[in-house]
Amino acid sequence: MDVITRDMTIGHVVETYPQTVEVFLRHGLMCFGCAVARFENVEQGAMAHGIDVQALVRDLNAAVAAPAAAAA
Repeated sequence: MDVITRDMTIGHVVETYPQTVEVFLRHGLMCFGCAVARFENVEQGAMAHGIDVQALVRDLNAAVAAPAAAAA
C-alpha cells in the first residue's frame, strides 16, 4: 500500500518525508519550496509541469520505503 498518494499536498509530503525532495528534483518538480506547494497536491503539481504522475508517485513511495527496507 502506498504511503504517498497523488492527492497529498506537495508541502505535506516534503515536510513529512524530507527524503522525497531528491525525487521531486529528479522528476523536474522544483516548486516544492514555493508557497503554492502548501495547497497544490502531487497530481496538480505534476500535471502543471508535464510530469508523469504515476511515475512520480511510484518513485516517491520507493524513496519512503527505502530506509524501512534497509532497516529490516
